[in-house]
Amino acid sequence: MIGTEEKRYSADLTAGSLKVPESRMMADLLLQGIGEKEWDDALYSQNILQTRNPETARRLGRLIRARLALMKPELWKLVRDGSSVVATQACLAAAIKHSPLLGDFLDLVVREQFRLFRPKLSKQLWEDYLMECRGRDPEMPYQSIPRPR
Repeated sequence: MIGTEEKRYSADLTAGSLKVPESRMMADLLLQGIGEKEWDDALYSQNILQTRNPETARRLGRLIRARLALMKPELWKLVRDGSSVVATQACLAAAIKHSPLLGDFLDLVVREQFRLFRPKLSKQLWEDYLMECRGRDPEMPYQSIPRPR
């Protein structure tokens, strides 16, 4: 049971997809062990994430770094050097670890739909899932949280 001092569902899903190409670049920076100055240079001066403005680079860089930081350098190598399938799976693992909201959706909802041989996920499943989450975490905000893509 979740205590009131611990927020279970706090990870940011608003940035969207797994961002595999961007994650490859970020994994490379992490593997290089660069400092904050070089990190900022890569994000802002070199614009390695190819964003339109610095704020987007900051937000996206922070999200991807937070996801990858939860994993070990071996996973960073899979993200950077792996095939498209391997890199995508590694990014998914990092996103699940970073976001209990996403992880629980896959575990509780998608697993059940798979067990029932449902060929598609209905849009209503996400809304129903969010309501159930609020039962597990009363601190969860009520603002609209986008569906996973």
